[in-house]
Amino acid sequence: MSTSAKPGPRERLLSAAQELTYTQGVGVGVDALLKAAGVARRSLYEHFGGKDGLVAEVLRRSSAEDLDQYRSTMEKAGDDPRARLLAVVDRLNLIAAAPDFHGCRYLAADLALTQPEHPGHEVTRAYRRTLQGLFADEFVALGHSRPEFAAQQLLLLVDGLLAAGATRSDLAPAASRELAEHIIDAGLKGA
Repeated sequence: MSTSAKPGPRERLLSAAQELTYTQGVGVGVDALLKAAGVARRSLYEHFGGKDGLVAEVLRRSSAEDLDQYRSTMEKAGDDPRARLLAVVDRLNLIAAAPDFHGCRYLAADLALTQPEHPGHEVTRAYRRTLQGLFADEFVALGHSRPEFAAQQLLLLVDGLLAAGATRSDLAPAASRELAEHIIDAGLKGA
């Protein structure tokens, strides 16, 4: 008979914090995190140095997972850069329409973490730089006249789509897709 090993305290803290900071925000209390993880307070400090370190690590872990999802979405869309970029917007529209959608964890964290030196801010900045770079690579492959600028515009659209998706149930997916098409087509020769 096989028994599966229970994850250690570090992994349990990360899993609990990843869930609770998304559903309740980064302001969720330490006691709630410890209770959900089933660990002692000492584990939090041993593994992360405190709540700030845990929040930063959760954002790191989430960003790696989310960036993998962006890459996967683009890969599934094929080789055409336009289709790959539009697939991202289409996928985000589906995610934002889900009943358990609570918004963009990175935008929420940046707004809630009022201390500019909080380590979570560097993680969210790195996440956005990487995502913008993924978009810029597609715009370059597309032959867009201003790939970096278009990538910034698309990232603004993504941030807006995810923020609005958390606060409004009346959004039409066609609106964000049309904006994405405009961003993409505005820098193409002959468009």
